[in-house]
Amino acid sequence: MDFDLIWTSLPQLLKGSLLTVEITAVTILTGLVVAIPIALMRVSKNPLLWGPAYGYIFFIRGTPLLAQIFLVYYGSGQFRDFFDAIGLWVFFREPYFAAILTLTINTSAYTAEILRGAIQAVPRGDIEAARAMGMSRILQFRRIILPQAFRLALPAYGNEIILLFQSTSLVSIITLLDLTGIARIIAARTFKIYEVYLTAGAIYLIITYGILWLFNRVEWRMMRHVGDHPAAAGNVKKLDVVTVR
Repeated sequence: MDFDLIWTSLPQLLKGSLLTVEITAVTILTGLVVAIPIALMRVSKNPLLWGPAYGYIFFIRGTPLLAQIFLVYYGSGQFRDFFDAIGLWVFFREPYFAAILTLTINTSAYTAEILRGAIQAVPRGDIEAARAMGMSRILQFRRIILPQAFRLALPAYGNEIILLFQSTSLVSIITLLDLTGIARIIAARTFKIYEVYLTAGAIYLIITYGILWLFNRVEWRMMRHVGDHPAAAGNVKKLDVVTVR
């Protein structure tokens, strides 16, 4: 084991990990913004709303993330004239934009399905009580359904964030120098595969458990009452299976 190489490579790997964390953070925000309306469409009884949402979720969850990255980054070149005409080629030619867009599309589908399950897991009694008080449908979603759904979805959503963070390793394929990209360059130059990738894996592991710790703290604060609510506790357990890929 070449410990000198590990020590000298560490600053470069840590620099790459900053890009990995940045991509993850941006994608979490954009993915959640996209996922919420898709989840609301998914629980609608109107086929014009739930149909497109179901098709979107079905396609994205049924295709590999790597293929989606290739379609967005390399495939967009086939439509360069169109993107030039509407002024978007300046974005699509950049690997950073392609990575953010692809990961946003991917995680929004999984997050929307998690939220869909959480919305349907909200106790019917709470919704009936809100309806009896004269709340409109929009007000029910804003004050009753969505707040509870977010709390119920938190354990499964934490798993989705971990999977998203680890999935960012694929963006190195489109020339982004994230943690995996830096590790691949160092390994290609030194032929020290174990030292480089074990170090990169250790950094991924540390950040992953940092995210887990953060979500556990948030979950503990938001769901301290669940232990006293058997129905809610059961709903949380059922949501955990949604994030399996």
